[in-house]
Amino acid sequence: MNREISRPPRRADEGLKSLTKVVRVLDAFSTVDRALSLADIGQRTGFPKSTAHRLLAAMREAGLLDQDRERDRYRLGMKLFELGNIVLANMELHREARPFVDALTRQSGQAVHLAVFDGQRALVIHRADASPEKGQPTAMIEQAPVHCTSVGKVILAYQSEATVERVIAAGLARFTDSTITDPRVLREQLNEIRGRGYAIDEGEHQPGLRCVGAPIRDQSGRVVAAISITGPFWRLPQSEIDGLAKVAMHSANAISLALGYRPAEPAQAAMPR
Repeated sequence: MNREISRPPRRADEGLKSLTKVVRVLDAFSTVDRALSLADIGQRTGFPKSTAHRLLAAMREAGLLDQDRERDRYRLGMKLFELGNIVLANMELHREARPFVDALTRQSGQAVHLAVFDGQRALVIHRADASPEKGQPTAMIEQAPVHCTSVGKVILAYQSEATVERVIAAGLARFTDSTITDPRVLREQLNEIRGRGYAIDEGEHQPGLRCVGAPIRDQSGRVVAAISITGPFWRLPQSEIDGLAKVAMHSANAISLALGYRPAEPAQAAMPR
């Protein structure tokens, strides 16, 4: 009697584990490290050479990675660009905020960034430039650390204590001499930000750049994004911070309202009888 050979059932989490490995490879790249070798990727992910090579081949086939002419270095593929554009097209924040970002750029005469929070970093999803002079470009930030950028700090200020502690536990990397790396100082600054309603980056992420960021709330009132005005010190002096903070907060409030946020009505005083 022929007996069917039974095969062990495929574990349900195998596909998820493979996907997690793909994400780890993608996370190895950054705006600084745009091209990586097989050895680089293996070192950053901790994968054995054979595993990394197999993953890279599959990701290249899917368009997630490109391999340059020398065939020993990899870059993020155009498929990710296509998917990113689809995400932005379907993101309500991006659609609703873009006119306000462009208007704030014209009003302030500075570069304006729109960023969202992914739980660990601020991700810039739109930027409008005000024709910066040659020789003084404002560098594009795609992944903004939350402890040393105005968009990041103003978002972090309104998150739960657990989220703040998770960010601190991940490490407060130093980027410039002005970067806050002391957890106590960061907590104090977050309290100040909540009190005044905006954050300032005094060259903490990129030397010579000053930024003023304001929080954006979703329909439920949670701070999920931020908008910032950014410029070199000489174009954005400290004497203009208060004025720019007001217009940044005004724009952020307008975006929040467009997203469905409705601030609580202040309690009315009882009428005298």
